[in-house]
Amino acid sequence: MTRVLGIDPGLQCTGFGVVEREGTRLHYVASGTIRTTASGIAQGDLPGRLKIIFDGVREVAQRYQPTDASVEIVFVNVNPQSTLLLGQARGAAITALVTSGLPVAEYTALQMKKSVVGHGHAAKSQIQEMVMRLLNLPGLPGKDAADALGLAITHAHAGGSFAAMAQATSLNRRTHAQFRKGRTY
Repeated sequence: MTRVLGIDPGLQCTGFGVVEREGTRLHYVASGTIRTTASGIAQGDLPGRLKIIFDGVREVAQRYQPTDASVEIVFVNVNPQSTLLLGQARGAAITALVTSGLPVAEYTALQMKKSVVGHGHAAKSQIQEMVMRLLNLPGLPGKDAADALGLAITHAHAGGSFAAMAQATSLNRRTHAQFRKGRTY
């Protein structure tokens, strides 16, 4: 049995979702959000907000004891400042996962959407609906929690295949994003 924790990083709201995989079956364990805006931290207090994300992700990892973790890869927005801030939130979440002793896989939003919905340009509502159906949930999860559950589902289905391919070839598996037309960073 594999238990996967998915993290959808955000500076104001970080989503998390936990699923278990037994063979080919998926079971919902938990989901929710870590909010930095409702904690009394000032909007401009970046270090305080990053600490909330770090502590929240560590607490989720300790509570649900996942065996693997998956995190969404940040893409470059129109606003570079927003991208940098989101990257810092993502870094706080990844650091919390690594200090909890978890292996961390990374997936783009496009990969997650293709895995869960079937096409890469799915709307948030489509992700929510498919996550609800795949995990037999009684209602729609929140948008951030649905994205995190989608990342956990993606890793639960694809993680084993990626590991098997990595062992079958002498090439090292890339652990970072790839842009259009083969450019990497």
